[in-house]
Amino acid sequence: MWRSKKFLLATALSVVVLLGSIGGVALAQTGTGDDSQPTAQHEALLDKVCAIYEENTGTAINSEELEKAFTQAQDEMQDEALNSYLQGLVDEGKITQEEADQYKAWLESKPEIGMPLAPGFSGHDMPRGFGGFPGGSEPQPTE
Repeated sequence: MWRSKKFLLATALSVVVLLGSIGGVALAQTGTGDDSQPTAQHEALLDKVCAIYEENTGTAINSEELEKAFTQAQDEMQDEALNSYLQGLVDEGKITQEEADQYKAWLESKPEIGMPLAPGFSGHDMPRGFGGFPGGSEPQPTE
């Protein structure tokens, strides 16, 4: 009796997994394939913010300049976070100041990637430290 219950349970579970897989494939194939949708939504949001700001203050804002300001602020905050992180490693004795400077120089020499990594994210949206240390390994503490 117990064996037949195990068999029925295993069969039912297999059917559920199979149907779930088929449904997932079907849903994936019905996607629109429109990669510009996140960009359009982003631009629409900026335009809406500009319109609300103008309505509230009477001063118009150019959405392109607002986008540039956001990008600049994001870059500056990422630079500050990287500097703070590296300084913490130096203070803890995990790397030397020279190694921190070398890492920053290596990061700044990397080319910007202009292709989207995921919907709504492009290469310049990722933290600048993404990708590891030069040479493929973390710097080792010096003695």
